Amino acid sequence: MISTRNSYVSKMVNDLQPSGIRKFFDLAASMEGVISLGVGEPDFVTPWHVREEAIRSLELGYTAYTPNAGLLELRQEITHYMNQRFGVRYDAHNEVIVTVGASSAIDIAMRTILDPGEEVIVVEPCFVSYVPMVTLAGGKAVTVQALKENDFKITAEQLEDVTTPRTKAIMLCSPNNPTGTMLNKSELQAIAQYAIKHDVLVIADEIYAELAYDEEYTSMAAIDGMQERTILVSGFSKGFAMTGWRLGFVCAPEPIAEAMLKIFQYQLMCASTMSQYAAIEALRNGRPEVDEMVKSYRRRRNYIVQSFNDMGLTCHNPGGAFYAFPSIASTGLTSQQFAEQLLQQEKVAVVPGDVFGTSGEGHIRCSYAASFEQLQESIKRIGHFVESLKQSV
Repeated sequence: MISTRNSYVSKMVNDLQPSGIRKFFDLAASMEGVISLGVGEPDFVTPWHVREEAIRSLELGYTAYTPNAGLLELRQEITHYMNQRFGVRYDAHNEVIVTVGASSAIDIAMRTILDPGEEVIVVEPCFVSYVPMVTLAGGKAVTVQALKENDFKITAEQLEDVTTPRTKAIMLCSPNNPTGTMLNKSELQAIAQYAIKHDVLVIADEIYAELAYDEEYTSMAAIDGMQERTILVSGFSKGFAMTGWRLGFVCAPEPIAEAMLKIFQYQLMCASTMSQYAAIEALRNGRPEVDEMVKSYRRRRNYIVQSFNDMGLTCHNPGGAFYAFPSIASTGLTSQQFAEQLLQQEKVAVVPGDVFGTSGEGHIRCSYAASFEQLQESIKRIGHFVESLKQSV
């Protein structure tokens, strides 16, 4: 029998760190009575009429593969949606690919554009998979920190500071996971000017585009001169409460989309057929439910941000997504220490900010995609925990 040893695993994979989000999620799942503010997943169930459409597709026997790029009917609905909601026009035949979640879209985007050693600027704090996906594609991730003092917004000047002749793209997420920060049109324009000046691509993760609370969302692809150099990634998980359906999409200029499709053909063949029929229904008739979810999230955001500030954990007001990112620096604990002790003592699961990059240290990520009652109880427990820390000094 061959013994198991790390020498059978590539050095690149050996060096990858497990997801810091999953670490706390798995730990919380093993404990009784835990309220989890850890995983970024809507607490809403996918609307019945969307689920019903998937059931109908099964009853009709639509169980075969779809075209690699996805059902043309769905791609047409995506292009209509992108035009109506964000003012961006795409060709459903040549510029849209339906993927297995937004993550697979980012993965094939990285593998499509990167030659060994080329660099992608990754704005931190960021979702935990961005840097590993650059690495797995043979590229080099160059991180730049969006700072708390600037409400976690990146500037073109910061991008200039890390640009080299090997810079190929910027990885940008707005609204951001984990901070909830959303870039407005003028801020996107400044980044666009940088991208055009240096002839670099922008991989725009816009999975949270539907969850904007204070102003209209602007897509990077809608900025003048940017559609031709933007790989736009989105999907149905967050805004349409369809996480388990594993369905995303990518819109890109035809030469890039054509190259991405070659990889997708070998990687995953096509997305789930039943999920695609459900997504068609979501795009056509799901707007009322999306609007209700946004209304509920806005109320929860206002409550949790105010509550954190009231207890002395300074928290900026996130413009989108469903995350609060309060500072825990006043407690004297590291992000890891705070999250671990909070879970053990008060049974509330949050994610330590340092798993999202160096600039996340001193913060925790709290998803407010939980019921209002759960949020109230979790705030009560966190407040008790913070008070206990003050008394122990």
